[in-house]
Amino acid sequence: MPSFKVSLLDYGAGNVRSVRNAIAANGYEIEDITTPEQIDEAKVIVFPGVGSFGSAMRVLKEKGFDGPLRKYLSDHKRPFLGICLGMQTLFESSDEHEEGQDAIPGLGVIPGKVVRFDSTKMTVPHIGWNGRILHKESPVLKHVSPLEEAYYVHSYYAPITEENKEWILSSTTYSGEHFISAVQRGAVVATQFHPEKSGSTGLRVLKGFLEAIENGTLEQTENLAVDPQAKTELVKRIVVALDVRSNDHGDLVVTKGDQYDVRENHKEGVESGRGGVRNLGKPVALARRYYEEGTDEIAFLNITSFRQGVIEDMPMLQVLEEASKNIFVPLTVGGGIRSYSDPATGQTWSALEVASRYFRAGADKVSLGSDAVQASEEFIASGGKKSGGTSIEMISNVYGVQAVVVSIDPKRVYVNSREDAAAEHVVVELENGQEGPNGEKLCWFQCTVKGGREARNICAVTVAKTTEKLGAGEIMLNCIDMDGQGNGYDIALMRAVSDAVTIPVIASSGAGTPEHFTDVFSKTNVKAALAAGMFHRKEVEIEAVKAHIRDHGMPARSSY
Repeated sequence: MPSFKVSLLDYGAGNVRSVRNAIAANGYEIEDITTPEQIDEAKVIVFPGVGSFGSAMRVLKEKGFDGPLRKYLSDHKRPFLGICLGMQTLFESSDEHEEGQDAIPGLGVIPGKVVRFDSTKMTVPHIGWNGRILHKESPVLKHVSPLEEAYYVHSYYAPITEENKEWILSSTTYSGEHFISAVQRGAVVATQFHPEKSGSTGLRVLKGFLEAIENGTLEQTENLAVDPQAKTELVKRIVVALDVRSNDHGDLVVTKGDQYDVRENHKEGVESGRGGVRNLGKPVALARRYYEEGTDEIAFLNITSFRQGVIEDMPMLQVLEEASKNIFVPLTVGGGIRSYSDPATGQTWSALEVASRYFRAGADKVSLGSDAVQASEEFIASGGKKSGGTSIEMISNVYGVQAVVVSIDPKRVYVNSREDAAAEHVVVELENGQEGPNGEKLCWFQCTVKGGREARNICAVTVAKTTEKLGAGEIMLNCIDMDGQGNGYDIALMRAVSDAVTIPVIASSGAGTPEHFTDVFSKTNVKAALAAGMFHRKEVEIEAVKAHIRDHGMPARSSY
């Protein structure tokens, strides 16, 4: 029986439900800090920072938490765990602010300033599973192998300096940049990675922290010799998508059609074969299966949400709430994340408010589709001026760019020559073996909206570039022509978009074999690859895909 409760400093931004569930999974009760006085009374504080540095510090000040928190941390004797932004706020300041503004002051517990990764040298944000170089032995990491990767998602990092070296518990490298990935001094611990999103590895990090408080060993660390040439590597992510809709009985089911053909008048319960819509199980149970089989992320895509009000879409909120209870990898939700007015009452909710509901229910990222295409069109029409009112801008300004995924659904428009397409469209040459039905070699990729039902006069490369400027942190890149065919990802499309942006791209549509994953990773700059049907039908196991990737000299996360 635990001897203490965990005090959670939830300042109201992002998904902290998973942190709650991860602590509960280790057998501890949680009490929320709602007043400054509770900080001084706490036995142990967990601070799961999600969002932007400026908004976090502003809320801490508004609630009167900043002063008591500095006092709590001052002698390094009281147990504290900061997560991601919760670690960054411990530093003196951060460059995460609007252009032209001064650096934002932090809590000032650790010397140094948090700075941004250089997007001219690497893909930003740093999203995915990466390793750790140990600088200290600590009871916090007692149950974790040094070889186990953890999940990171951040655009800003804390550089290693002479002044903060004594704090470093572990460091990590990303595209040549060496940064602090965990700190500990006395009883004050913090991680740049997300334990609550790092699978069983992360649960064991939390176990080590809480267990060390129980037995009084938390402060017993020992410095290690560090190889200055040591490096870690960001792995290739495997993402499983679950297309969710309501069946004839009103239940949410996972379904899979081909080339976006997901009609609701198909017979319910068909579970095998290509060519029709197939219902493949209940979403929470299926997601749990994929978590246990080693998926790196899960995406719930609500393919019928455009037909009903998002705020009233309680079943999908319940899916997230239930999934996050025992699935500790990142969860993305998409479908209908937009501003919404209730025709019955006239009440209006902004896209930010809608997204907030999903974050609080357990989502780590929201995926925007049709809204993102419209935002791109408006951005171009304005001459490249941000309005501040698009869904992308509103959500990323509060929760950070890493919380916003733009899902692009393009289809091929074949042309005989590059001159046949309008000048604003990017024409690409198709990969050998992926030509059009009549042997076409050239095409541009026309974006669609409303689940592929309406084409717009804008190309996928343009939408990717404009949404990056508006504040998207990741692109989920689909291809209607390849969807459900099992013939591989559209290499030309993936290459064109991943080469045009500096944010991570997730390849989607077309995977049918492990070779298709290795192919897209080796031929393009995508950082992750998504599949649905091949996993749902158990044609290929997730571990078989990862083994194939490793066999071809690329890193993939192992399940521990």
